[in-house]
Amino acid sequence: MPSFDVVSEVDSHEVTNAVDQANRELKTRFDFRGVDAKFELSDQVIRITAEAEIQLEQMIEILRAKMVKRSIDPRVMEVGDQEHVGKLLHRNIDIQQGIESLLAKKIVKMIKDKKMKVQAAIQGDKVRVTGKKRDDLQQVMGLLKEAELDVPLQYNNFRD
Repeated sequence: MPSFDVVSEVDSHEVTNAVDQANRELKTRFDFRGVDAKFELSDQVIRITAEAEIQLEQMIEILRAKMVKRSIDPRVMEVGDQEHVGKLLHRNIDIQQGIESLLAKKIVKMIKDKKMKVQAAIQGDKVRVTGKKRDDLQQVMGLLKEAELDVPLQYNNFRD
């Protein structure tokens, strides 16, 4: 039976490249000259450091632009609260990987409410959709693309 997986994945290598490009842009920008500002990446958290709140906001926009250029959806960025340490301000940006259980349940419910001839099952941080016909699976993909979900979805592991 044909099937595919609905996932939300981010290529960590591309995130590293986006952070490196953002750091390079900080070094060349006139408004950041002589300012202690930087991006640091560890695991799936990007820590941004600057001296003023407006600089933090500009850095977030720089990072968003670099991620879009690297084909990373900016909706995977979850910006945390601002911390004040000494004369520097810090902010953590989490990179979301996988589909959370609440969103997975919402996706399964959405598919079942349309009464399509497919089955959807939650498997860890992904949703597996199986059906008898390839056309039914493509309808599910179209339904999920039209849905206004706050997480970017990818469709992989398509088996015929």
